[in-house]
Amino acid sequence: MRIISFNANGIRSATTKGFSEWFLAQQADVLCIQETKAQEAQLTDALFRPDGHHCFYRDAITRKGYSGVAIWSRREPDEVRTALGWAPFDDEGRYIEARFGNLSVVSFYIPSGSSGELRQGFKFEVMQWLRPILEEWLASGRDYVLCGDWNIVRSALDIRNWKSNQKNSGCLPEERDWLNGLCADLPEHADATSGRGWVDAYRALHPDGQDYTWWSNRGAARANNVGWRIDYQLATPGLRERLRDCSIYTGERFSDHAPFTVDYAL
Repeated sequence: MRIISFNANGIRSATTKGFSEWFLAQQADVLCIQETKAQEAQLTDALFRPDGHHCFYRDAITRKGYSGVAIWSRREPDEVRTALGWAPFDDEGRYIEARFGNLSVVSFYIPSGSSGELRQGFKFEVMQWLRPILEEWLASGRDYVLCGDWNIVRSALDIRNWKSNQKNSGCLPEERDWLNGLCADLPEHADATSGRGWVDAYRALHPDGQDYTWWSNRGAARANNVGWRIDYQLATPGLRERLRDCSIYTGERFSDHAPFTVDYAL
């Protein structure tokens, strides 16, 4: 099973840059999109509903042209969920989940705090609110793959300029502690009751890898590979042994993020 996660930074913009053609050539089973920046009514073109795919969108209702997530799937899901029960998060279009038997694939878009204290405060609220939900999912017995832009790096391996970003949103110690507290990099550390159990697919496959998924549009960040790894696929512990391969596609530039693909033996 091939799953792709991609922050489009505007799905209409990404398609004008060839994203849909690239995606169709990947033979992916599921695509999780973040930051669609559109209302579903604006996405009637076939580019946004490719043949052979079931396409589901969760728009932001608080502000048009903002946030938004989607899932495209070759197999029709048994169920699609678009709300977790907290309006400030749900109404910004930051969660959609497709259920296939005992497997849930989620497209998440965790808020950025880079615009100032107000949004950073909201990000911290989201983190605190999400933790028990993620712990509940770990303990549920279902298999989950959480795809998306988490807007947080985990370690110095995940960001080019580690030291100079210690006081910047996305690299704050509190943010890193939260995300690392959810993840289990070694099987013996997996513990669903404490929340330590999510498997970072990229890190599991590349323990010492230093690849990035996002680059600032400022300066020549992408050309110089001054990036951040903030796009993840986090899987429940039972899927660790089913990880086969992963890749970050940088051959074309569809967005300020790169598509992140993971293959699972499912």
